[in-house]
This record gives sequence, C-alpha cells and structure tokens, in this order.
Amino acid sequence: MSKFVGRDEDLKTLHEQLQTGTTVAISAIAGMGGIGKTELAWHYADFHAKAETYPGGVCWLRAREDMGLQIIEFARSPLGLNPPDEGELVKRVEWCWQHWHDGMVLLVLDDVKTYDEVKSLLLPQDSRFKVLLTTRSCFGSPVKTYEIKVLSLSASLELLRSLVSDGRVDQDLATANQVCKWLGYLPLGLELVGRYLARKKGTSIAKLWERLQARRLAAKALLETETSMTASLGVTAAFELSWQELNEDAQRLATLLSLFALAEIPWLLVQGCLPEANEEALEDLRDEQLVNLSLLSCEREGIYQLHQLLREFFRTKIRESEEKPLKTALATVLIQVAKQIPQDPTLEVIESVTSAIPHLQEVADDFSKLESKEDLYLEDDDDLSWTFIGVGRFYRGQGFYAVAEPLFRDCLAVVRSLLGEQHPDVATSLNNLAGLYRAQGRYKEAEPLYLQALASRRSLLGEQHPDVAISLNNLAVLYANQGRLTDAEPLFVQALERYQQLLGNQHPHTVMMRQSLEYLRQMMGKTHDGG
Repeated sequence: MSKFVGRDEDLKTLHEQLQTGTTVAISAIAGMGGIGKTELAWHYADFHAKAETYPGGVCWLRAREDMGLQIIEFARSPLGLNPPDEGELVKRVEWCWQHWHDGMVLLVLDDVKTYDEVKSLLLPQDSRFKVLLTTRSCFGSPVKTYEIKVLSLSASLELLRSLVSDGRVDQDLATANQVCKWLGYLPLGLELVGRYLARKKGTSIAKLWERLQARRLAAKALLETETSMTASLGVTAAFELSWQELNEDAQRLATLLSLFALAEIPWLLVQGCLPEANEEALEDLRDEQLVNLSLLSCEREGIYQLHQLLREFFRTKIRESEEKPLKTALATVLIQVAKQIPQDPTLEVIESVTSAIPHLQEVADDFSKLESKEDLYLEDDDDLSWTFIGVGRFYRGQGFYAVAEPLFRDCLAVVRSLLGEQHPDVATSLNNLAGLYRAQGRYKEAEPLYLQALASRRSLLGEQHPDVAISLNNLAVLYANQGRLTDAEPLFVQALERYQQLLGNQHPHTVMMRQSLEYLRQMMGKTHDGG
C-alpha cells in the first residue's frame, strides 16, 4: 500500500461533509492527476471500516467499469444477499438498495468522469447512504466538492523519508528540497521517486536530481509504478488521461499557457495572445475544460496558474507547426508591456506591470538560448532588446541594481549574437548598461561603454541622428558626475546644437539641454573662482 502523509485535515473535512444533509450525502474529492484522490479516499474508507462508522458496509466501486454489476456483486458478497439474476440491470440494482443492510453505508466511486454516471445508479434518497466520489472534474449541486492540494514541503520530505529510510534524504537535504520543489510537491511524483530510490540503494539524491533534470518527465523514476501502490500510472500517463478529454482548442490553449513562466498568469495576457478568439468562448475553454479537469487553477479573479509538472507535460504536447506562432504571440504581447515601462518608473507603473515581469523574464531567457537570427521568432527584430530592457528598468527603478545588471548584460550579449555588431540595438544596449553603472557611481566602468555607444551610433546613424545627441548628453552627464567639467562642456554644446537642429529651440529636450549647459558653466565659474 502507498505511504500516506499530510492529509489529516483532509480526512476530517471529508467526514464532516459526508455527515451533513438529510438525503443521500455526496462529497467529491477533486484534483489533478497524481494529487492523491484515490489514496485519500482509500484511507478514509479503510479508517472508517475499521472504526465501524458505517455498519451498513463500505462499498468501493470503480467508476470506469460497470458499477451496476459491481453493486450486485457486493450485495452477494460480503453482504450475503441474493439479488435476482434476471431482469433489467437497473431493477436489479434497485432491489439491492431496497434490501441493503441497516445502518450507515459508505459508497466510494473512484475516478468518476461525469455526474451522469452517478445518477444512473438511481441512488436511494436515504440519509444513511453516504457517497464519496474521486474525480478530476468539478461537479455542481448536489455534489459537495472538496479540492485537495499538493503536499507541504515538510509533508513531502516526510513521504520521501518513509520510503527511503536509510538516511539518504537527510544526508543531502538541500537537494531533496530541490527534488520536492521541482515535483511541485505532487504526491504521485514524490512516491515514484521515493520508491525508485528505495529500489536503488546505491543511488544518491544528487544522482536522482541529475537524472530528473536530464530526462524531465521521461525520467525512469517518474514512469514505473509498483503493484503495492494505489496509483497504477506514472506521472505522464496520469496526465495523458486528462489531456485526451480536452478538445483541440483547449489543448492549444494549454500549450500556450505552458509557455508562460511558472508564476501566476494574468488572464488579460492570455487573451492578448489570442486576439482572434471570442472572449467568452476562450473563457469556456478555460473554465469548462482546463479548470473543470483540474489542469489549471484559479488563484483569484483574473489570475490563473499551472502546476509545474503539468506545465512540463503541456510543453511536450506543442506541435512543431504551432510552436513559433505561439511563442511569437506571447513575446509580442509582453514586449508591449515592456515598452510601457519608462526609464524611471513610478510606483504606479511598477505595480501595474509586476504580474507580467516573470513572463517577460521567461521570454528573455528563451531568447538567450537561441543560436542564430533564423531562430528568432519576432515579427520585428528591433523588439528583441525590449524584453531585457523592460525587466531591467523594472528592477533598476526600485534600486535592485544587482538584479538589473545581468539583464542588461544579457541584452548586450544576445543582441550582438543574434543581430550582429552593426545593429543599432547594440549601441542602445551599451548605453543601458552604462546608465546602470552610472546610477551606481561605477563611473570607470560606464565610460568605455558610453564611448562605444557613441562611436557606434555615429558610424551607423550619422552625426545628425537624435540618438547621437543622446549619447553625447549621456557622456557629458557622466563627466559632470565625476567633476570633469571641462570634458563635459564641449559634449553638452554638441548635444545642444543637434537638439536645436533636429527639434527646434522650444522643444523640451532642447530647453533641458540648454539648462544643463548653463548650470555646468555656472559650476565651472564657481570652480574657477575657488567656490
């Protein structure tokens, strides 16, 4: 039998639900594949059979098989009744209900697909009959649904220790924590890897972790069940059952969701990726299929999340012909978010984009893995840098310079790699990294980057381009910050001349540049006077 930990409160809640109501009480344990629904129902039934809570009997029915015949067989043995051998099955089942032993009765229907299966049994409207369902779906009234969750970290480790009792878990507790986290604290995954380690006495937790990372859901440790387990399927096979119940549109939606980061997903971003879809029809796919089958959880209004192993599973289902269009749609939507983040974002802006940042980071990370421009899935190559810039500005604007720096560094490396040294975005990336260093007072590191950006823009864009004026201004500000006022002055002059030519004397940028130059000259005067 499978190990059972971390479900005491679930057992208590289920029992309370089953005892309420004056007619037949029906409670359902709902949840994703591998969450431990059957395990919980079995332990509930076993505990109360031993406690004689249900003197009328505890009857376990496999919902995917003919439940009517199973009820008749249970009536014969162990109840010792003699139901008729002839006649309609419905009438024979009715006879069983009418002649059932006195006392409270527990009927467990395992792996129910639809509520119609339950109604077809014509359950007697008698409060002594308590019906417990396990299902991947969510049913409405009269079913009282109880959705079980994944285990806590402590319960996950307890489960591993119960299966691997030789101390290997605690000898490398840090890696064991990583394994639990990667499995998303899913009971089936934890039990499978625990039993795998129990069979392989010489395999360390570190070696298991290495194999899981190399093979992901195809790892042997997640595929092989044992006869003593409640579950008969490995993780992938368990997920496959639910996948096959989705229609094609719902499957496509699931694969799109798998491209988001492992974080809460704002539904507005999903809608943005599928602008051609009818809003209500898309919601129906989400609610009636993905959520209803426990493949997607609603965290709160407008916010959804995938379990990480389901995310892994859905990614394996992306068709080659659909991968690029889906990635393009996601990147396009998130780049529009990135472009809304100014260089110095306000708290209001930061709050408005916070939920999109993990997903923007996910796209940036994916771009970092591309090997050539041919692999780039953007409609406009110039948008490439925005994924990095947006996240970098988000963190820089909050003073998280250590988090922002690798983003601006990666941006420079990726743009150079995919677009080439002569692309204007290389200069922009140099400029952004230099600006971060300047904000930190790392002037010596900023200067060569500003100089490279200026040289690149002069070469690619010509002396009269606005970006050249920006580079001149940036370098002038850097020198002014260092107290190198005589080096800064001619750069401010050149930048002002270009702004006047390109934007006119009254443009805000021109006015600001003129004010900066005047302030610098005042400072130079004070310096010359010894002030």
